[in-house]
Amino acid sequence: MHFAIPRIWREPTDHVTNCYFCMVDPTKRRSGKNAERIVYVDIPSSIAPVPHCSELIVPSPPMNKHSYMSNKSESDDLEDLSYDTIYPDTDKKCHFPKQSELNDLIRDLSLTKYGAELLTSRLREWNLLSECVQITFQRKRHTLFSNFYTSMGGLCFCNDVTGLFAEIGISCNPSEWRLFIDSSSRSLKAVLLNNTNNLPSIPLAHSVSLKEDYLSINTLLTALKYEEYGWEVIGDFKMIAFLVGLQGGFIKYQCYLCLWDSRNTKEHYKRQKCQMRQTNTVGLHNVKWKQIIEPHKILLPPLHIKLGLMKQFVKALDQKSEAFKYLGNFFPKLSEAKIKGGVFIGPQIRKMMQDNDFPKLLTRTEKSAWFSFLSVVKGFLGNNREENYVRLVKNLVRDYGKMGCRMSLKVHILDAHLDIFKENMGNYSEEQGERFHQDMCVFENRYQGHYNENMMGEYIWNHVRESDHKYQRNTRKGNHF
Repeated sequence: MHFAIPRIWREPTDHVTNCYFCMVDPTKRRSGKNAERIVYVDIPSSIAPVPHCSELIVPSPPMNKHSYMSNKSESDDLEDLSYDTIYPDTDKKCHFPKQSELNDLIRDLSLTKYGAELLTSRLREWNLLSECVQITFQRKRHTLFSNFYTSMGGLCFCNDVTGLFAEIGISCNPSEWRLFIDSSSRSLKAVLLNNTNNLPSIPLAHSVSLKEDYLSINTLLTALKYEEYGWEVIGDFKMIAFLVGLQGGFIKYQCYLCLWDSRNTKEHYKRQKCQMRQTNTVGLHNVKWKQIIEPHKILLPPLHIKLGLMKQFVKALDQKSEAFKYLGNFFPKLSEAKIKGGVFIGPQIRKMMQDNDFPKLLTRTEKSAWFSFLSVVKGFLGNNREENYVRLVKNLVRDYGKMGCRMSLKVHILDAHLDIFKENMGNYSEEQGERFHQDMCVFENRYQGHYNENMMGEYIWNHVRESDHKYQRNTRKGNHF
């Protein structure tokens, strides 16, 4: 029998007077003439159905989306109607992602192995994946690249750089890459950076037990077979000292290019050229070890030079002046010791460069030095090199001398060795290497102390692209192979 209004169910308030299943005895069935019939109660939690009549007809199912929405809300439509019912005239069909497409989605979402396996399992339950997709693929996704790494003596390093490049699908041309060596608070790393910054970084070595010293760097380069590839190397000035065999500390001959006397402060701003180093002889001119890399293979770090220029400028300010007090108010979370020492990072310097109130508090000499600093940063230590960059650097050195800034090693490099800088300082900056520290920190947190070849393989896997399909919504920022 068809009903105009079916039985309506609601949640019962109690199990005595308002519960259909407690009040109806299902054992009472019609098995004979004298059998007791089942009494179907009509209570608030179970309203009895209404038979159809001339006034109440039997409802018919909807034929399209518009007629259905006239009787139900939009949310109910999306739950009950199929894709073909809602969009009968569209040419779009359901797409079932393949393994490569699913892998790219997992990379875009930066999912861990557990999160990727959970996503794949849910999509499989909803029948939204192709038959070739494997749920357990994510467990061993690192094995494709982890075979090119070896852990030995507390150092995880790449044992076949050429094979790793071939597996990724790019050419192994040492002239197109530079080797960045640096240490963070957690580990010592060596990574290859692309000279055009169009490709992501390729980690070559990682260690949490080796210290940043001459012996560790020598061990690292030997394991990577540096003599076979001969990359150009970039790092901070401490790392450069290790590579050329200079001892650390406030030594007399800090420059690895010439015999510049760092203690002769009276002649710093008067004498520009010094005798060039011919050979690095151990025991002479602060040379402590045999050099590992030839000096012409070393790239100067523009980021650290910029930090050094900012440091000398702030230290030369009068600590009782309004300009110095303004720095403390401008960076309230920065400690007083760091402000006095002029210890700032790149984003803080960029923020200061965009501020218009700070130059108003400077004296005439300080303001001239500040604007010279801005000109050198924008016109030389970045992506754009002005045609008069030599004049900009000379003005900077002159204004720093008038202001009373100490000529550090970084100021001396600008003053005496402009000819060894690359044309595009932005491409050869170590900022990409500093960014690698932050990217690798994510994987170090995932592996919780198990820093081995599996972590290195998963890092590379997350930067490989398997499908060429272009989506309407852009993926997350970052380069891929």
